[in-house]
Amino acid sequence: MKELFVEAKIEKLDSVLDFVRANMGECTPKAGNQIGIVIDEIFSNIARYAYNPTVGSVIIRVAVDDEGNEDTGNDCGGIITIEFEDSGTEYNPLSADEPDITLSADERPIGGLGIFMVKNIMDSVEYERNGNNNVLRIKKKL
Repeated sequence: MKELFVEAKIEKLDSVLDFVRANMGECTPKAGNQIGIVIDEIFSNIARYAYNPTVGSVIIRVAVDDEGNEDTGNDCGGIITIEFEDSGTEYNPLSADEPDITLSADERPIGGLGIFMVKNIMDSVEYERNGNNNVLRIKKKL
């Protein structure tokens, strides 16, 4: 896995996006855009809430398993795994209640759609507490 160590600051989001894009290989524009949305959501939440009011760091890891590309005959394939690890406040985003998407935007409380969106875009979303660290692992078939 390739790793990037970065401060958990919103200003670092572009660096994180560039790192992931540089390590995910060739892919469809749709998959690239979806992964970009997910990265934005997860990293922004870490930057805003994990260390508040201080600033800590995040390790972002990216790996692409190219298994299956031989069958398709192109560079777009396999599974991308992206991990976010921080030592901020313990928080399992998967334990949050699902938002009621049947309500209108005016009736719905602010927030709560981000992790819902992440879970619907990605094929797998897993959380674990590893010692004092939060580890969020997401996977998507490319």
